[in-house]
Amino acid sequence: MIDKLISFLEQFSTEERREQFWQVANDRTKYVTVVLEDIYQTQNASAVLRSCDCFGIQDVHIIENENTFNINPQVVIGATKWLNLYQYNEEANNTRSCLRQLKADGYRIVATTPHSDDVDLDDFDLSKGKTAVVFGNEREGISDIVMEEADEFMKIPMYGFSESLNISVCAAITLQHFSSQLKHSDIEAKLPEDQLKELYLEWLKKSIKKSDLLIDEFNKRNNTSF
Repeated sequence: MIDKLISFLEQFSTEERREQFWQVANDRTKYVTVVLEDIYQTQNASAVLRSCDCFGIQDVHIIENENTFNINPQVVIGATKWLNLYQYNEEANNTRSCLRQLKADGYRIVATTPHSDDVDLDDFDLSKGKTAVVFGNEREGISDIVMEEADEFMKIPMYGFSESLNISVCAAITLQHFSSQLKHSDIEAKLPEDQLKELYLEWLKKSIKKSDLLIDEFNKRNNTSF
């Protein structure tokens, strides 16, 4: 039935727009996901989301412990519209519940911080399985809980006097590297067909005016409930 709903809604979208949706959706991945822990600067949060969209990362997990996650519309430029954002803000400390949920979903937790057992970004092996890469906040970096829960540690090698990068820069470098590595590998990182159709449908709905009313009409005609 999802195919019928897609065909129905496509009548209200331009061919150029539909082709763009399919092209972008085919480059999306959930093999790599991003975790943001307690980010407080809106420009950094927004820049990371924009990088996720640019490099094909569909899911972003947002942990809110001390800081509420906010975005800057002038920086994010609508990127949030095309991403799946999962927010964790119902517990006293949401980090552990987020990371354990990701582990239950088959992700290995990779902390972006120097560590005695760390690996350079260039040497990181994506083929070992689905990866959730965690970026900490601007002051303290990742928390002790992330350090406890992490399966691996990764760092961006640097050769100057500065010892760290801004989180948005760190995320952009990491995601560009991962995106390139996936595209030049045999890793099955693209969305399966059912998720691809669901994403395409969601984008259609977001891009069509009064799509909720159109879907109501579709449901009445076909005795369904989308």
